[in-house]
Amino acid sequence: MTDKFIFWLAAVFAAITSLLFILEKGWLTSLGVHFPVLIIGNIVLALITLVGYSRSKKGLSAANPNVFVRSVYASTLSKLVLCVAGIGAYVFANRDHVSKATIFILLFFYLVYTVLETWQLFRASIRQKKPE
Repeated sequence: MTDKFIFWLAAVFAAITSLLFILEKGWLTSLGVHFPVLIIGNIVLALITLVGYSRSKKGLSAANPNVFVRSVYASTLSKLVLCVAGIGAYVFANRDHVSKATIFILLFFYLVYTVLETWQLFRASIRQKKPE
């Protein structure tokens, strides 16, 4: 991973985390979100994105182009499945006090990290295809 993906991932993670801390006392409290769930979800999605990107990056250098496509699909699907499983665990643990805003914010995190990973993989594939 010699490209700038780790920098972009750290920047997005830091931006989301700082925004959560800034909005915690005001807007997020008024919505009734569960702040620790959002922080844990952000950390988990960032780690899953890092692992998925590294696997997809390895697939990019494979001789068979299907390896790359499968690794991108696997990364996106694993993020989605783990996000849904985490939301399911959250709903199961907090049956009486489930916050829909928390669930939608977690799904927004999934969208942000998936777009970041796809964008960086697209840039890496273009750089690799350029003739030298």
